[in-house]
Amino acid sequence: MNDLVRQHTALSESDLEWLHLLVSEWQLLSDLSFADLVLWVPTLDGTRYVSVAQMRPNTGPTSYQDDMVGHLVPRGRRPLLDAALDEGRIVREGDPEWREEVPVRVESIPVRREGRVLGVIARNTNLLTVRTPSRLELTYLQSASDLAQMIAAGAFPFPEQQVDMDASPRAGDGLIRLDADGVVQYASPNALSAYHRLGLAADLVGQHLGQITAELAPSRGPVDEALVKLASGYAPREAEVEGNGGVIQLRAIPLKPKGTRIGSLVLLRDVTELRRRERELITKDATIREIHHRVKNNLQTVAALLRLQARRMDSVRGREALNEAVRRVGSIAIVHETLSQNLDERVEFDEIADRVLAMVAEISPGKVECRRTGRCGILDAEVATPLSMVLTEVLQNALEHAFAPGEHGTVDVSAVRGGPRGAERLLITVQDDGRGLPEDFDPQTAGNLGLQIVRTLVEGELGGTFDMKPAAGRGTRVVLDIPVRSQK
Repeated sequence: MNDLVRQHTALSESDLEWLHLLVSEWQLLSDLSFADLVLWVPTLDGTRYVSVAQMRPNTGPTSYQDDMVGHLVPRGRRPLLDAALDEGRIVREGDPEWREEVPVRVESIPVRREGRVLGVIARNTNLLTVRTPSRLELTYLQSASDLAQMIAAGAFPFPEQQVDMDASPRAGDGLIRLDADGVVQYASPNALSAYHRLGLAADLVGQHLGQITAELAPSRGPVDEALVKLASGYAPREAEVEGNGGVIQLRAIPLKPKGTRIGSLVLLRDVTELRRRERELITKDATIREIHHRVKNNLQTVAALLRLQARRMDSVRGREALNEAVRRVGSIAIVHETLSQNLDERVEFDEIADRVLAMVAEISPGKVECRRTGRCGILDAEVATPLSMVLTEVLQNALEHAFAPGEHGTVDVSAVRGGPRGAERLLITVQDDGRGLPEDFDPQTAGNLGLQIVRTLVEGELGGTFDMKPAAGRGTRVVLDIPVRSQK
């Protein structure tokens, strides 16, 4: 719609926003009218109309099998459009049109904003299945007529109320028609069933909806008064009402076809099961986060015990081995701490990498600077946990063996993520400018425990590859190539 309006019409950005607001709401008008809606806007030169939006009803057969958006029609070909645009009134005159042996009643509704007519809604009703209307259908049609008059007067939609139509109740979910005093004139079967879910034992017709709703969903203080006003339809509002184990979602729409409120529409939906499932998910999420939190605490306790034991060791090699174990446990604890703060089993690994860098840098025997570039992105927990251990081992190996005590140096960690969807890979490179590798060193057969852990985790658990070789110039270069799941 943006492209069509900007290309063909003289409407301003604020006018375009009004049309967007209208289109976000007009599914209701289409459903209440049992009719297709097409929005026509005059072109810049005034000689044609361009259709910028279309809506089909959920409550009846369509009048258009084809998509009408983008069609251009010369002025004069559709007299009802001309009359509605020029006279600023709803035009219903004329005989039904025949489209592919289907009779279609066409009406034109001017779209007004701040006294100006921006375009015209063509309302097209398929008459092939016309029959004697029920009370429900008569209420729908009367409500649609009131909304159409409000659109023509510029009183609908309500600019102060932004509605999420995917989550908001629709006409078929449940509809109640109120008079000006908030008394129920008609309630659809779905609406009545929703109120029975709240505990209503009687009929709704003749009841004051605001008062009966407040009684079914008791609360204290000003909430009662606000609920009474909302359910009485005095202003356009949305809310949820809970009582007797049931939850219903309400949306009130004041009807002011001639400027004065004559009543209201209340759309409602029974969302009891939806809210129950949401609460179950929240409970499960909280449980999972609590488990990660406790695992992190337990790992930190283990690390503290190992650290305490290391201090009591007389053997230098034994003390170093325990300190290495402390860092390995700490890297896993960092992942669980991050998971305890998330709602899913995925983590931003760059934060973990930075914390691992800081943790390992504490053991540096010299004045070594650790730096990270690039992004690892979001990873699943099943990848993040072993990868954090791998990164810890590689960094620890570089800081311990690449530099002499007191020697200055740098360790650079770079990450590149890419590849086709479904086969995305993460390439992590750790490079130092230290003393380099011995001439006969083979990373695939080296017996160092840290390198054995790296090989096992990268190739066995992560399904990736690990390479360690001399860097260009000076130092050592470690490359980790790991398959990862695409971010959603």
